[in-house]
Amino acid sequence: MNKLPGVKHVFFDLDHTLWDFDRNSKLAFETIFEKNKIVVPVDEFLDVYSPINFQYWKYFRESKITKEQLRYGRLKKSFEGLNINIDDYLINKLSDDYITHLPDHNHLFDGALDLLEDLNTKYALHIITNGFEQVQALKLKKSKIDHFFKTVTSSESVGVKKPDVKIFHHALTQAGAQVQESIMIGDTYEADILGAKNIGMRTIFFNYHKANHDHEEVEIDRIDAVKIFL
Repeated sequence: MNKLPGVKHVFFDLDHTLWDFDRNSKLAFETIFEKNKIVVPVDEFLDVYSPINFQYWKYFRESKITKEQLRYGRLKKSFEGLNINIDDYLINKLSDDYITHLPDHNHLFDGALDLLEDLNTKYALHIITNGFEQVQALKLKKSKIDHFFKTVTSSESVGVKKPDVKIFHHALTQAGAQVQESIMIGDTYEADILGAKNIGMRTIFFNYHKANHDHEEVEIDRIDAVKIFL
């Protein structure tokens, strides 16, 4: 496999790409359920919550809901789906506790740390994330990978979310990078891959969840497989 030529700047998504969101999120829910005496098995809850959370993030990317509506609605709808009646006070408390405890768990995908150490000697590394700025900063710091990144661009700081081309243009400007010398690596096809391609940036699709699509892409199912191309 030929290396991709001319790359100087590598842009990563964070959640589900470097930072193992599903694993860390489950640990956070175990913590807050115990803290708030929620007697639902976490695996049973996550079976309902995960697709709801995915849909709510899509609404958020499309600016159909606010950050507050995302945080409240995904929990409210999940407990309703389990036929469990929880009042708004506890929903809001769980929402706050989840954001507080999510960065307490910082497992990375297998091979992510070695990949960053390797790429850091050859390229300028950057983050572009739709996640909430304060939480993402904590994730980077507590997982001890913040020092790898020259810039971190969040949707909150720019005022638009991936796949809006404005966030990619902003990230390039902040990095002092040209589009032809940059590549975007992410797990969400719509936000990361199409968004970057819409400004002419090359991409690597981290399709660990085996999402179906009919597009020809540079695609990997392990994050450390990036080394094949860079």
